[in-house]
Amino acid sequence: MASPTQSPVQPPVPPRRHRSFAGPLVLIILGVVFLLGNLHMLSWARMWHLFANYWGALLILWGVIKLIEHMQAQREGTRTPGIGAGGIFLIIMLVVFGLIANQMERVNWSGLRDQMNFDDNDFSDMFGQTYNFNDHLEQDFPAGASFKVIDNHGAVSVHASEDNKIAVVVRKRVGAERQSDADKYNSETKPTLTTIGGLVTLDAKVEGAGDHPVEADLDISLPRKVAVSIISRRGDVNLADREANVDVSAQHSDTSVEDVKGNVKVSQEKGSVKVEQITGDVHVEGRMNEVAVNDVSGAAQLDGEFQESVKLGRIAKTVTFKSSRTDMEFSRIDGSLDLDSDELHADAITGPLHLTTRSKNIRLDGVSGDARLQDDNGTIELIMRALGNVQIDNRNGDIQLSLPEKAGFRLDARTRDGEIQSDFPELKVSSDEHEARASGSVGNGAAHVVLNNEHEGIQIRKAPVSGGPKEGVPGGVTGGIKGVPGDKQSKPGKSLPEPKQKVEPSEN
Repeated sequence: MASPTQSPVQPPVPPRRHRSFAGPLVLIILGVVFLLGNLHMLSWARMWHLFANYWGALLILWGVIKLIEHMQAQREGTRTPGIGAGGIFLIIMLVVFGLIANQMERVNWSGLRDQMNFDDNDFSDMFGQTYNFNDHLEQDFPAGASFKVIDNHGAVSVHASEDNKIAVVVRKRVGAERQSDADKYNSETKPTLTTIGGLVTLDAKVEGAGDHPVEADLDISLPRKVAVSIISRRGDVNLADREANVDVSAQHSDTSVEDVKGNVKVSQEKGSVKVEQITGDVHVEGRMNEVAVNDVSGAAQLDGEFQESVKLGRIAKTVTFKSSRTDMEFSRIDGSLDLDSDELHADAITGPLHLTTRSKNIRLDGVSGDARLQDDNGTIELIMRALGNVQIDNRNGDIQLSLPEKAGFRLDARTRDGEIQSDFPELKVSSDEHEARASGSVGNGAAHVVLNNEHEGIQIRKAPVSGGPKEGVPGGVTGGIKGVPGDKQSKPGKSLPEPKQKVEPSEN
């Protein structure tokens, strides 16, 4: 008799695993934070700062939640909730963006903005709106004191007052999320006037609000005879009508200094500089795009790197120019000089002239006195008005020297792989397959002319004298500079030693 069929034993159903609430909780926290930001109840800049520094707390919160879920699963005898693909992706994004935010928090954004040349309006718009504030300061200016301005963000304008007071009009722009924040930043950046000893200092205090963008334009009225020093990191500088020394230190600025009866010094990084109508000496240094110096009754000195152009005109005393490519000095300039990356043009220069440069085409017209020029990879054209000793050394570029028709000189010239042409029949020109030479005396032979060239030709031309000083008086240019009092006649400069003839060419 068959036994009754027994039903198979069913395995126990495992307890149902609870879903993890760690991911949804973190998303809720992030959603609440972004909602508060959109409602302007929380500053975006403040949120970014908190996330960059405390994003790791979200991972800790996530871990605590997972630990609680594991302990609860142990008590209930259920399986511990897993993380899941979505949770893993969220953790990866949180770690990646947290590390990025932390590194960006360490960046000097003010310095980066200066390097990238961002406009202040663009920078403030990234973090909110722009709010405008006006302020006014006024007080008596102490007799005999000097004046210093510190404004790291904003334009500075200084002009003469008709009394013995200093008056400052402040126009401020503040970047903020809302008006209450702007009012707070404005109160933290109030300009101050302080007097210590013989120095009055105006501080715009634009950095008082920390990283929040604040720009303060200063319009300053000041007695004429007060010496002025200006420190500006970002903002144009304009100064006019002074009867004392001026010192400007600026970055990312277009600086203009005009009508100063005293010495002027400008130290600047980036931007342009214009200095005009100065009765003292002028010194410009730094790295700039454009420089213009005109109508100076003293000396002019330029040191640094000039990216686009340098323009000089009507400078009564010694001009000195030094950069990585060009070294130049001469006694005065009655005309103008225009220098850029490829060309140097000038007229009415009084020597002794010393010029060393490379990769420039040079044209100097109306030069008086001694002249010594050296160039590589460029042409040289020198037109003498009053002849002194001349030495020109060039490589890979033509030399053209124009001398007064009645000049007296002795000449030694040579070129390799080039020809020599002369308008003076007294000079003897000889050439062979690889080299050409010229030598001889013209007139009284008072001046010595030495020309050396590599791989290009030499031309010696006649240039009739067209006014100016008498021949044989180097450096004796008469006539004052228009707009500059005094200095009716320049003094002769110290002559260069007589140039030495170069016998053999140097190798490439």
